Amino acid sequence: MTSRTLKLHADDNVSIALGPLGLGEEGAVEAIPKSHKIATRDISAGENILRYGQVIGKADHSIRAGEHVHDHNMSMQARSAENRIAENSIPLPAMQPAVFQGYHRTDGRVGTRNYIGILTTVNCSGSVAQFIAREAEKLGLLERFPNVDGIVPIAHGTGCGMSNRGEGYELLQRTLSGYARHPNFGGVLLIGLGCEVMQLADLVEGKSITPDGLLRYMTIQHSGGTRRTVEAGLKQVQSLAEQVNAFKRTPAPASELVLGMQCGGSDGYSGFTANPALGVASDLLVRQGGTSILSETSEIYGAEHLLTNRAASREVGQALLDKLKWWEEYCAKHGAELDNNPSPGNKRGGLTTILEKSLGAVAKAGQAPLSGVFDYAAKIDTKGLVFMDSPGYDPCSVTGQVASGATLIAFTTGRGSVSGYFPTPCIKLASNSDLFARMSDDMDINCGDIVDGVTLDEKGKEVLAKILSIASGEKTKSEAQGYGNVEFVPWLLGAIL
Repeated sequence: MTSRTLKLHADDNVSIALGPLGLGEEGAVEAIPKSHKIATRDISAGENILRYGQVIGKADHSIRAGEHVHDHNMSMQARSAENRIAENSIPLPAMQPAVFQGYHRTDGRVGTRNYIGILTTVNCSGSVAQFIAREAEKLGLLERFPNVDGIVPIAHGTGCGMSNRGEGYELLQRTLSGYARHPNFGGVLLIGLGCEVMQLADLVEGKSITPDGLLRYMTIQHSGGTRRTVEAGLKQVQSLAEQVNAFKRTPAPASELVLGMQCGGSDGYSGFTANPALGVASDLLVRQGGTSILSETSEIYGAEHLLTNRAASREVGQALLDKLKWWEEYCAKHGAELDNNPSPGNKRGGLTTILEKSLGAVAKAGQAPLSGVFDYAAKIDTKGLVFMDSPGYDPCSVTGQVASGATLIAFTTGRGSVSGYFPTPCIKLASNSDLFARMSDDMDINCGDIVDGVTLDEKGKEVLAKILSIASGEKTKSEAQGYGNVEFVPWLLGAIL
């Protein structure tokens, strides 16, 4: 008796288990978990193992048809050195943009939320930011100003004890200044301690800070300590709320949306259900003139050829390869390897090598040409599908995407993820129906029904419809549960001094 399986590509020599049984040693029946791999034919020792028509590893010893294929009998295969660049960049046909209800900002961008942000330059001002937000809530500020979605303190663990120049400083500066100008913030109060390395003036990149505008500032030392800063900050937040409340949702084309795409807790289903469904939605958004951001550089490793081949230019394709080269050198310097992946949860979900995981992750990018490659937290100024360099650690990667201007996050998961990312709503896509049922309070869309016959085109349209609805004000499951206060995780590089 064998599992019900799904073969994904004509050249594959493995399929995905959709049922409980497979062939074990000596022909015995064994339990094979759903979303794990089963050999569709005999595989010789040392032979490449194919999934999605691509190499995901090699057989450590001979594997018979029907046997479970996982880390007990397969391992990582050397990556191909061949990377064709910009040979298959085919623009997608344009289509009329759909419309959502958003907040139009003075810089021309359109937000999907209307928060007041309390941003901190340094860990030392994090508690004060939270105190101000808490006092504002006690005063019922949000009840008085119904167009304000919330008051969001953004605290973090750095900002001092670091060099005031170099890569680490620039990363943090870009991240914090990106949040300070984010279109989902109607107004921002910046709070510093006063003596930290990351000074207030460095965060606004020449933009004027005024005590009566939508971007305001103070330091705890200058204000006279904690209590006086909280009192002064509360007055500033009340004043901001009056101005932010004047913003109202009005129609905007989908071309103004910036979608950050993520996957976390992936499983064997992710690469053929949730990820490609998000890829279809991404293509639809790009066809309407919008922007989609793919990230997690360490988790496209081994599948980058699928992106470089459709880079809009040789410069764009080479920029992506340069990022991967930096990551190889970075890992080597710290005694790590990019191959040291997937995570234990990924492996329990059926993924075996980084090659397999990366092929599934890249499916989020759909078929659109790769239009640009950006540094972590750098302002995205190119429409279409773009790549932002980041670690694979989800909160850190999303933090960079938000700083780059993402006004929505779409997050696929197979094992289950619980997170939110102020000020940007996060839509969760479950790769399988079991997860969707088990964690229904956290999942927004079930992509597991693709296994039962729903087409990727149908699911991609459903995902885009949800994106437009969330952009227009519908709450995500993570927003409804109050997530977002602890997921601000800037990428830290450099020495702690």
